[in-house]
Amino acid sequence: MKSLGRHILVEFHGCSSEILNDVPCIESSMVNAAKESGATIISSVFHHFSPFGVSGVVVIQESHLAIHTWPEYRYAAVDLFTCGDSVNPWTSYKILKQAFQAEHGSAVEINRGQLDLLEKASIELGELRNEATQQLIVPKYSRSVWFTDRNENMALSIRHKGDCLFREKSPYQTVEVFDTFEYGKLLAVDKMVMCSEKDEKAYHEMIIHVPMVIEPHVKNVLVIGGGDGGSIREILRHAHVERVTMVEIDEAVVRASKEFLPSLSSAFDHPKLKLIIDDGIEYVKQSPENHFDMIVVDSSDPVGPAEGLFSKEFYQDVYRCLRPGGVMTAQSESPHFNQKAFVELNHCLKEIFDPKSVFCYLAFIPTYPTGMWSFTYCTKGGKHPVTDLDQQRSQQISKEFNLQYYNSNIHGAAFCLPTFISTMLGE
Repeated sequence: MKSLGRHILVEFHGCSSEILNDVPCIESSMVNAAKESGATIISSVFHHFSPFGVSGVVVIQESHLAIHTWPEYRYAAVDLFTCGDSVNPWTSYKILKQAFQAEHGSAVEINRGQLDLLEKASIELGELRNEATQQLIVPKYSRSVWFTDRNENMALSIRHKGDCLFREKSPYQTVEVFDTFEYGKLLAVDKMVMCSEKDEKAYHEMIIHVPMVIEPHVKNVLVIGGGDGGSIREILRHAHVERVTMVEIDEAVVRASKEFLPSLSSAFDHPKLKLIIDDGIEYVKQSPENHFDMIVVDSSDPVGPAEGLFSKEFYQDVYRCLRPGGVMTAQSESPHFNQKAFVELNHCLKEIFDPKSVFCYLAFIPTYPTGMWSFTYCTKGGKHPVTDLDQQRSQQISKEFNLQYYNSNIHGAAFCLPTFISTMLGE
């Protein structure tokens, strides 16, 4: 060999867009390509850029394999650099072309560090102390694969163990489950975090117990969305509830939660639950007037199948089928991450409900972008969520249910909005 290394610059065209946007698939393909070429793998680091694109590198003892993808153009740029003559980078090229289902691949090889242009320096390494230090120690292979939830201006990345435990492209969305190092199993829909085992209680305890502490006689509950099962789990802790109807549009979310998130999905077999796999918007439209004591809109972000859950028409139907004195809660986005949807939903609800019966409150959820998340409490001529709070009942429920986030002090404090949010909402 007349050079220190071989550097192959690769372009793959006409690839599968789905594969180029799949972090675990790309990472496993790159690792496999390195192994088959004869390389010794040291580590791998991969990031997803929502909604499109993956960047990553496999560090090998002989140098590296790197990639960046543009799924929207079905294009990937790959960088294969190997030192010495023990690794054949062209083997990696062939494997990756097949793995990405590329229609066409082009590559140029550059010899790096041509020996006839280099002068070897004499380096004094010192006397080695024992025979053990003379042996080559192969580093332990480590993986660093990241899930990223982002918009055009900010992002949240969470490291997971590399493999996707569940992945299904349903008629509505792509549902995935990852095993993260810090937050346990994580459910994602269309590359957006829905919940994680470690911090889901903040979301589910606040969306459910805030209204249920205020309204102790709730018997008939409707949940729109909430396919992970966390909301119905919290509702069915309350013995006075007689029936819960849950309408989830995507059966894949329920199935993924049942298989991989048992701590959330434990109530799916409860005898008081009626699970309907259908469109919640149409279900509410067909529901009778004054029928439900409480309605929970546990939706994902306002894109795809959940977009209609942020419309005026939907909430007019919610209001119609809520009984007088009834209560509704909805997840209402982040004041930082999705300010437009947050403000528009608040104004929409104030047009439908009495403006004095609409209250924004906050919780802090680390795996959601920016950490700050909002809910909105609305009543149909019912109780005020703070002035009508029964402190003793709140404390009793928190203790009896062994709640991890909600308590009587949090209940009141959650409605104390920072000045910038009150200003944002025009309050």
